[in-house]
Order: sequence, then structure tokens, then C-alpha cells
Amino acid sequence: MVEAFVGTWKMTSSENFDEYMKAIGVGFATRQMGNMAKPNLLFSIDDGVISMKSQSTFKTTEAKFKLNEEFDEITADDRKTKTLMTFENGKLVQKQTWDGKTTTLERELQDGKLIAKCVMDDVVALRTYEKEV
Repeated sequence: MVEAFVGTWKMTSSENFDEYMKAIGVGFATRQMGNMAKPNLLFSIDDGVISMKSQSTFKTTEAKFKLNEEFDEITADDRKTKTLMTFENGKLVQKQTWDGKTTTLERELQDGKLIAKCVMDDVVALRTYEKEV
């Protein structure tokens, strides 16, 4: 259930994220900041509305959404996307569409860690988070 994601998650590793940011069209300067940032992810649920906040020294963004309902999102790199969040096979799946492009971010819990898999075409980045106690 989505409730398992509730809490604060601290990034512990990031693999291939620069290549992923290149694939979605992020410029050099923003990529440099994005690679240095180690954001915390904060999940909460209030009356069926899920809040997903990414906090770092670089930037804080927040998306509030209901599962299976498309919403407008402004991403950390300032893309304006149509976003759909679903919950499939224990994974929180975020599908962002903009300018004829689509990227998918899958978040799932494995061995007490939150694994975020970012996919754009054939480029895959993995980001791992551990829950703060």
C-alpha cells in the first residue's frame, strides 16, 4: 500500500542520474546542481491526497496528487508536465509527459529502502533512499 511510503527518506546513492538528466533535456548548469544535490523525499497522505516533497539545498519541490488522476506538475528542472501517478504491483509509478516526450519514475520499497528507477527511452538511473527514524 502507498501508506508504506509515508515518512522521510534520505538519499544514500545515485547511479547514472547525469545521463538520465541529459536524456530528458536538462541543461549543463542545472545537471551540475542536480548531481550535487542529495534530496530528502517526504511522503504524506491527507484525506486521500498524497504529498511528495523533494527537499535539497538546491531546490524544494512538492507534488500533491490523487492516484489515477492526471495533474499539472512543474518539475525541479522547471519542465511543465502532465503527470499521472498510479500504484501498480507495489510500485508508485509516476509518468510525466511534456513536449511529445514521456519519462517514467518507479518508486518501490526493497529491504527497507526506497528505490527510485528513472527511465527515459533506454537510459535508466537508480536512486536509493533510506528511511529516517
